[in-house]
Amino acid sequence: MSARAHPVGEVVLSVENVSLSFGGVKALQGITFDVREHEVRAIIGPNGAGKSSMLNVINGVYHPQQGTIKLRGREFHDMNSHEAAKMGIARTFQNIALFKGMSVLDNIMTGRNLKMRCNFLQQALWIGPARREEMAHRRAVEEVIDFMEIQHIRKTPVGKLAYGLQKRVELARALAAEPTLLLLDEPMAGMNLEEKQDMCRFVLDVNDHFGTTIVLIEHDMGVVMDISDRVVVLDYGKKIGDGTPDQIRTNQAVIDAYLGVAH
Repeated sequence: MSARAHPVGEVVLSVENVSLSFGGVKALQGITFDVREHEVRAIIGPNGAGKSSMLNVINGVYHPQQGTIKLRGREFHDMNSHEAAKMGIARTFQNIALFKGMSVLDNIMTGRNLKMRCNFLQQALWIGPARREEMAHRRAVEEVIDFMEIQHIRKTPVGKLAYGLQKRVELARALAAEPTLLLLDEPMAGMNLEEKQDMCRFVLDVNDHFGTTIVLIEHDMGVVMDISDRVVVLDYGKKIGDGTPDQIRTNQAVIDAYLGVAH
């Protein structure tokens, strides 16, 4: 990767010996890896490997039966997704989770909810502090809209947008929360080549412009190898590889389990 505005720094997230089971199904088995500040860290593996389960553990949707998660050295066990968001973790989903009847602008505004300090009555009356606060949040959202190059659809209901633009709006909503750690669950899934190229550019721009640390699940190996600093590989809930893209390309266990000899 070319020179970057925010060089990769110290470890900000540590996953240590994490195991997660659903009844008799072992989704994750003793997974250990770390994520460094400002890096793009990819998680890859076949369907059912445990990738989304891993993201759900990191942002508090699932609580592992074994192991620990440390964020900036602070250990947590039973954090929920609301607490994760307050700690600077934002998330996009494999299946788009937007409000289809609301405009692009209003969807992105929901990403600012945790930063709003005025109570419901003040917001409803829209006077004094509440008015000033909303105007400040709207300015922040407009900056995100400009950054994501979606000014032309800002007032369009999300349900009327093409799939690739909906994915971009979902990323914009996550950015509106000003996360320090951004979890992306298959952000390029279902996209055509041009849409994938645009999304790759935006992911790299987010990392470079804001210095946001990114953990990314993606099936497109070309994308993973092009934009990631390091890659961890899961297979049937176990870690079978961890390293730079070049190291993963030549890892025989990964080739056998996932990439295939033809790669």
